[in-house]
Amino acid sequence: MRGLAKIYARCVLGAVPPSSAEHLHVATWNIAAVNNNPFEYWITHPSTAYAALMEAVEQFLNKPGDCDVPVRDVFTPAMFAELRELMADCDWPGIERIEQIWEEDWAARPIVAGFMKDKQLGEKRLASMPDRITNSINTANGVANRPTVISCYRESMRSMDEWWAAWKRFMFEARLPIPDNKGQVSKKLPRELLKKLSRSKYPALTEEEEALSLPLQMLCQAIFDAILVHIVNSVSPGGEWMRIKRQLVDGLFRGKLDRQLSILEWSYPDCHVVCLQEAAAAFIPLVTSRLGDRYLVIAPASLSSSDQNSLILLDRGLFKEASVVDHTDAVIAHFTAPADDTRPILQFCANPRAASAPPVASGDLLAVGVERVDGRRFLIASFHGDTNGLATIPVLDAVHRQQQVMPRHELVFGLDANTYAAGSESRQGVQGFVDAVATCDLSTCFSNPADHKRNTTFVARTFLQPQLQKAVKRSALLDDPPNKQVDRNPKDFIVFSGGITKLSEDAVRDNTGRRAFVEDMIFPTLDFPSDHAVLSARLGCHTSVPTKLL
Repeated sequence: MRGLAKIYARCVLGAVPPSSAEHLHVATWNIAAVNNNPFEYWITHPSTAYAALMEAVEQFLNKPGDCDVPVRDVFTPAMFAELRELMADCDWPGIERIEQIWEEDWAARPIVAGFMKDKQLGEKRLASMPDRITNSINTANGVANRPTVISCYRESMRSMDEWWAAWKRFMFEARLPIPDNKGQVSKKLPRELLKKLSRSKYPALTEEEEALSLPLQMLCQAIFDAILVHIVNSVSPGGEWMRIKRQLVDGLFRGKLDRQLSILEWSYPDCHVVCLQEAAAAFIPLVTSRLGDRYLVIAPASLSSSDQNSLILLDRGLFKEASVVDHTDAVIAHFTAPADDTRPILQFCANPRAASAPPVASGDLLAVGVERVDGRRFLIASFHGDTNGLATIPVLDAVHRQQQVMPRHELVFGLDANTYAAGSESRQGVQGFVDAVATCDLSTCFSNPADHKRNTTFVARTFLQPQLQKAVKRSALLDDPPNKQVDRNPKDFIVFSGGITKLSEDAVRDNTGRRAFVEDMIFPTLDFPSDHAVLSARLGCHTSVPTKLL
């Protein structure tokens, strides 16, 4: 397989230069892609039917007109009565009060203006929190999906009765084998996974709503899911939406890991170092099985509880397996700094307080020392930043400090920095990051990293997801200046130290899986199941090798 991949690279991607003492081909890629909702983000889809469906949903929610019927016309009184009895059997408090709230308030609300677009419901997390918990449940037998438009549930929902029967069975009858963090499996109903909401975390909640938050979440989730089924069947009465959904599920979820491995295998067979971010634990044995003859696959000693791990792949023919040493804990130790620490790099933090405590979770950061067969030594790191990028500069500082205590090691650092074209106190700007890199006497894989042509994401939410305040109209995806809800930013980088230079002008961005980047194309796509581009760069190692290392 490795030989076939090499032949493909030469014929389709161009000649692959042979490995040499001076040559190092590096790639970095955040592979996570979309969350559990196949409709959550706009994608580039080959069929016009996808765009037609999403625009029809958008129109329904933005200009419902006479379609903005009362909730009771969609989630009927009979359905509520059945749900009430099921909740009463759960020994949850205040079921009589829930019935009063239903009859006096929620039942009469318009489905769009009074429910789907009620900002208070969103701020209270009454629909989005139970959706997060029950949308896709990891069990000992695989993933179990709640019957809803916005999960990977693939069975028919062409009628409300069909959906409602499946929804009740799932939430109240399906005992799922769910492992805990120690690997112990116990049978649980999905409704047992719901947690009380706290006013301290969600202050929009009243004291009464906090006390009643379990049945309120259940009722809100049932109404929300019913409205979604009603909307998609209204705008796609022939069931075309289900065919599109199954296609999205197969392309973005069920086939995601295989497609990502195929991209690495066929489009990047000549890479010597591959840094990956947000890899699920299930990806590790798969990449080891598929690419283990080509690469040393290095994973964090402690995997992420959120199933988002940084990995490093090292060319077996170029690096000595026995020389690999994990320095992650040593890097993390550099986060601890005196209160009067005046390190110049931290002035570039959007929020310098992010450096006051270790800003990374288990699995986010991986740093290893390794020796090449020619005696050159490297500190290689892979990192996934927090959503707003506030941890990125403190981590850069810590990695740089570790390299300084390993003076014979050159640094190669692939990272999803989560930087933004326009920074703020709550978001790390790309210019601040680039300035911090320069302060460390490091370089990036771009000649002008802050230029908009270096964007590595183009992501926006649709109207088929619980947080409608974050949805972007299809017509606004390419607005200039960009819509504030569109994530089109320079987020991914390869950073390296002074003994390394670029052999080409800039890194190659790839949002197709074929070492090509299409400007103005939103992604993921069915062929490229990630919301971050791949970056690859050819680097030159020009430092001399100490005699004692030869």
